[in-house]
Formats: sequence, structure tokens, C-alpha cells
Amino acid sequence: MENQLISGLKRKDFQAIVQGKQTDLYTLTNENGMEVSITNYGGAVVSIMVPDRNGNMANVIQGHDSIKGVVESPEPFLSTLIGRYGNRICKGKFTMNGKEYSLAINNGPNSLHGGPTGCHARVWDAEQVNNQELVLRYVFAYYEEGFPGEVHMTVKYSLTDDNELVIDYRGTTNKKTIINMTHHAFFSLTGIGNPTPDQLNCLLQMNADFYIPIDETSIPTGEILKVEGTPFDFRTEKTIGQDIEADDEQIKNGSGYDHCYVLNKKEPGELSWACTMTDPKSGRTLETWTTEPGVQFYSGNFLSGISIQNGCTAPRRSAMCFEAQHFPDSPNRPYFPSVQIRPGEVYKQKTVYKFGVTD
Repeated sequence: MENQLISGLKRKDFQAIVQGKQTDLYTLTNENGMEVSITNYGGAVVSIMVPDRNGNMANVIQGHDSIKGVVESPEPFLSTLIGRYGNRICKGKFTMNGKEYSLAINNGPNSLHGGPTGCHARVWDAEQVNNQELVLRYVFAYYEEGFPGEVHMTVKYSLTDDNELVIDYRGTTNKKTIINMTHHAFFSLTGIGNPTPDQLNCLLQMNADFYIPIDETSIPTGEILKVEGTPFDFRTEKTIGQDIEADDEQIKNGSGYDHCYVLNKKEPGELSWACTMTDPKSGRTLETWTTEPGVQFYSGNFLSGISIQNGCTAPRRSAMCFEAQHFPDSPNRPYFPSVQIRPGEVYKQKTVYKFGVTD
């Protein structure tokens, strides 16, 4: 008899042979009754069950309710791991050690999220250590999607008794390469529904004095600008919808928010608070903490009403993404923090999504 999940998802619906490997659904639980379900196809998180201020549980992440749904999703990055390079690389080209590398082009003229067959579209080897810890492993082949070096990546998901979903990344390479891993969680703090409501009344506060402006193809202009006096200023909490339709060139270039924020850090690599999103209606809160220098804040501008889990749908701006990462197009911007990793070095990244409630 299959254990009944609060989410209503069924493990058997995620069991298949894909790319010659077994896919499955892995569920983490903690002492508070919180429940997180993850599949090893792309490391997709398909449910996060958390209470509202009255104790009512709802799923606050967008995903699918079967392995077929995940594999064939019209939104291929829906709440998946992203790599080996999160975000965009201009025209899919970068030079390292005097050699130019060409990557897959899958977003206008640019390369996005490691290419169409990045790790979001791969079956990872999975080991569930206990009911609060899942370890996924994947080997990026030499020249996979055009990137140099064979990279061994381990991602550990932990669910703490403080209602934190912790994502720990560790990677090594046999040749100098670039790595910029992230997770593309689509959060709907109101809870998913049919349709999932937009999140524009949710409040957001960001620990960032600067952001990275983009051109009309979403590639950084090269500047790092102050948020002060712009629609991008979330230093003081405000609703996400307040300035999302502002008459502003940057808002137009992103069709809303789709920009990397430069996090305020005392020292590089420290685990520090990045942002907090609050849904006033349910009282649910989400804090993001990360070791990364940036967070790509994406306001779900291109969601189009697709079908997601349990008969729910995902209209435009029904989810918000806080993708902790290095800056977009860093390989072509030597003054951005480096994304290069050499043999003998260990790539490390840690991001914490902490859930709570407010009165």
C-alpha cells in the first residue's frame, strides 16, 4: 500500500525508465508535518506543502503530477535544477584560455540555463539518505552542450525542522570550465489553484542596493546600477505589483521583473539573507538565504496558463522565482565575480528557502 502524501501526488506516477534510467518520486518530511516531494528527473521539486496562519496546508511550488508531465512540460525549467550555467550567455559564446567555446542557442540569440538538454532535462542518480535528506548526482560529459570539462555534480536537498529547504551543491571538474548552478523554483505562496492567483499582492523585500540592467534580449548591458529611485527598489518591503507595469525601459526589457539583483554581502561566499516574500492573505512567508552574489528575481512574466499538478493551472505572474546564482553572462564580463573552476577546486553553492507564517 502506497503511503498517502498530503500533496495528493502518487509515487507510481513518477516511476518510469527515461534515458535508460529509473525515475522516481522522493518525499522529505519534518517534525512539523511539512512535506517536500522531488523527482530525480531534473531535480524538479513538484510539491512543498506548508501551512498558512490557520494551519491549512497548501502546495506553494508549481510542478507536475507525473513524470510524463515533467518531461513534456511546456515550461521545461519549471522548478528544476539548472546547470551547468544558470541564466544567459550572450550569443552562446565565451572565450577561455584563448579558445572560443560555442554553446547551444535556446533563448532568442542567446544560450539559457545550460542549453535545452542541460541538467534540468537529465535523470540524476538519487539516494534518499533518510526522511529529511535526498542526494542527487549527475556527471556533465565533456563538451556536453558545448562546455569544456567533465563535471561531477552533487546536489543535496535537506528539509530541516525549522521548515527550511536547503539546497547544497558541490562540483569538481577535470578541465578548467565555468559553473553557475541554481534552482528555478516557481513559488506560489497563496497555494496553487485553478487558476493559481497572481502573486502581485505579495510583499517583497530584497537585501540589494544594486541590480544588473539588461538589453532587449535580456543580456546584461555591463552596468551595475543603484535600485534607488527605480521600480527595482525593494529595500523597503512593497507589493510585487506596485511598480511591475512602470513606464521604465528595464521593466519593458524584462516584461516585468527578470533581473539579477546584486546582494549586499559583508564577504564573498557568506550565507546571508537575500529576500523575503510574504503573502498577506494566507500569512505564508518565504525567506531566501544564499552564498551566491546574486539572485535572479523573475516574476513569472511568461507563464501562460499551463496545466500543472492536480488540475491546477499557472497563469501569468502566478509564481515568483528567486534563483540564487552568479551574474548572467559572467564569462564575458571579467569584472563580474568569476564563474571559472579549475581541476582540484571544488564548486560550492548553498541556498536556503525558509518557510514561515506571519499574523
